[in-house]
Amino acid sequence: MKVVINRCFGGFSLSKEAYDFLGLEWDGYGFAFKEPEPEIRTDPKLIECVKTLGSKKASGRCAQLKVVRVPDNIEWYIDNYDGLETVEEVHRTWC
Repeated sequence: MKVVINRCFGGFSLSKEAYDFLGLEWDGYGFAFKEPEPEIRTDPKLIECVKTLGSKKASGRCAQLKVVRVPDNIEWYIDNYDGLETVEEVHRTWC
């Protein structure tokens, strides 16, 4: 599975060019797809946008978007520290 995450401090955002590619109305900020929910960050059109435009053109202000591959057989989530995101595996503890 492919997932789009932000790999620098500052936060996930898209450029105006990415909004145009995705057919979205520009909001002046680039915060579409901001919430790190699997359905949003695995959107095939968003992945295509980042791959086609490249990280530099697809990324908004203070962002460095990257498409990462996550094995299909694990449960995962996006962890965020000051905007820098990583994909983490869910670990459950049994009491």
